[in-house]
Amino acid sequence: MKFRCDKAELLTAVSNVSRAVSGRSAMPVLEGIQIKAYDGMLTLTGYDIELGITTSLPAQISEEGAAVIGAKLFGDMLRRLECEEVLFETDEKLLTVIRGGGAEYTVLGMDPADYPELPELKDNDSLVLPQAALRSMIEQTQFAIAQNDAKPVHMGSLFDVEEDSVTLVSVDGYRMAVRREPAKTGLETRFVVPGKTLAEIARLLDPDDGSDAQVELRVSRQYMRTTIGEYSLITRLLDGEFLDYQTAIPKGQTTEVIVSTRELMNAVDRVSLLISDRLRSPMKIRFEPEQIHISCTTALGRVVDDVPCALTGKGLEMGFNNRYVLDALRAADCDTLKLQISGPLSPMKVVPPEGDSFLFLVLPVRLKNE
Repeated sequence: MKFRCDKAELLTAVSNVSRAVSGRSAMPVLEGIQIKAYDGMLTLTGYDIELGITTSLPAQISEEGAAVIGAKLFGDMLRRLECEEVLFETDEKLLTVIRGGGAEYTVLGMDPADYPELPELKDNDSLVLPQAALRSMIEQTQFAIAQNDAKPVHMGSLFDVEEDSVTLVSVDGYRMAVRREPAKTGLETRFVVPGKTLAEIARLLDPDDGSDAQVELRVSRQYMRTTIGEYSLITRLLDGEFLDYQTAIPKGQTTEVIVSTRELMNAVDRVSLLISDRLRSPMKIRFEPEQIHISCTTALGRVVDDVPCALTGKGLEMGFNNRYVLDALRAADCDTLKLQISGPLSPMKVVPPEGDSFLFLVLPVRLKNE
């Protein structure tokens, strides 16, 4: 195999597909990027058995062929080359030369025959969403994806697809995030996509593409393929019984608070200065008719802060994990929020002032005097 191509384009492609490459694997070939050069195009693939990312770019190909090159080393070499064009050449023994500017690297590649094939999707459903909407849905729910495997299915987000809407749900046992988007899908299905895959999809979705750009999700029983521009991602879906999120949402409330998102977020951020992993202490929030009073005491000292609000119903005092509240506030995409609570030990609902586009649920922390 022998080809010549633009260094910047190749480096971008290598950097993106490398995110699906295993850091350490029992199969060394999975620590590499598969490169195929045919018909004037390079195809690069990274695959760790759970997630695969593939992309193509143009190249001047002198000899067609394929090889696998260690992903980290390949990326590091390209970053250090001072040139606009890279020459890549590998022989039958997989001895590979990468040349650019006055520098030349010679490394041993791996046999492409040992690289596993990406799964083929059969009997799949197709779901089309605006890129801007899908990116927003992921960004507003990924903070609540579980980070441990106590229940592996919660290490991803549930897509609850109905004929007229798509709802994305994440839950980790302490908080829940629900984001609903109207969409004419013509489908009724549910599947759970790993959090790592969703993070990569959001990263590849271009926020400057505008709301007219579409992204297609093709879903089979075990896998999902997402096509975004020149990139294709295929991921294994998560198995297991996801939380019945509709039942978990409290019905009704005894307290409702309207507050500025920015003012409340800044106040919680200021109070958080005295809280750390070593100095853990619940943040105490007292909801009053015209203000929210926030306080916290740790070994470093005490902090208090007040935020104006409009309260309907009963005033009450609750304890919260400061980081969980901050995550929910940062994920909100509106200037004003509505907080709904049905008691000092009930979850707090964070919703927009109008409509039902999102709902964040934050569980309280029991205060010592309760």
